[in-house]
Amino acid sequence: MTSAVSGLVIVDKPAGVTSHDVVARVRRLAGTRKVGHAGTLDPMATGVLVLGIERATRLLGHLMLTEKSYDATVRLGQSTTTDDAEGELVAAVAAGGLAAEDVRSAFDAQVGDILQVPTAVSAIKVDGKRAYQRVRDGEQVELKARPVTVHELTVGEIRSEGDLVDVDISVRCSSGTYIRAIARDVGEALGVGGHLTMLRRTAVGPYGLDVAKTLDELADEFATLPLADAARAAFTPYDLSAEQAQDVRFGRKLGLALDGLTAVFAPDGEFLALYEPAGPETAKATAVFVG
Repeated sequence: MTSAVSGLVIVDKPAGVTSHDVVARVRRLAGTRKVGHAGTLDPMATGVLVLGIERATRLLGHLMLTEKSYDATVRLGQSTTTDDAEGELVAAVAAGGLAAEDVRSAFDAQVGDILQVPTAVSAIKVDGKRAYQRVRDGEQVELKARPVTVHELTVGEIRSEGDLVDVDISVRCSSGTYIRAIARDVGEALGVGGHLTMLRRTAVGPYGLDVAKTLDELADEFATLPLADAARAAFTPYDLSAEQAQDVRFGRKLGLALDGLTAVFAPDGEFLALYEPAGPETAKATAVFVG
């Protein structure tokens, strides 16, 4: 066990465990209960899970607004209760005769600003209760469509095996996009149904698999990405004067023209706060990380 140091831990989550399981493990490794994560991954999914330690937990709510990237495999010809391989099979329609160009066209239709109905077994709250818990309790859950953005969707290999077709895709999308819903909607558009058989998150904002560590690697050598480095990577940085830095320590507004959420730093490089525009030449604190 190590003493807790504020910062981020980028975990390469294994399959078969929940995001909460990963948080529990990192709490033990870091020696603190103050650990949170930015964006849940389903137990089936693997890949990038961003965790915050100590003061860095306050950064997580802002990181959840960033775009994310995934590699996935969609199986056409079968629909499940959860829109992924962990659910029960509810319908099967022969998909072996689908033309590759029709498959690609159906995925292309998912690119851009779209209205997407989240999967019923999502973590979205309905009247204060998680949708997936309502489904587990036998309730019928109907979620409203909401706007999401799929910036890029690349179709890779298309493999036919009997009545089933497996399609490898890579997706770059806004937070809140459900890849399971893309699998479901493409299957419905093609008239054969579809679900997800593999999902690997390859990036959350600027944090990719290249900086991610497995739980075993963290057990051998636990280290955090320092708060200042994490903030510079995730947000537009701005280096302040000593006088401006003192204003930030008291949460005062700054006479700055900012384009968006900005990480501000003291002259010595210390990360002080996140600021956002409050007028043409004014910025206000969104979150202050120093006293």
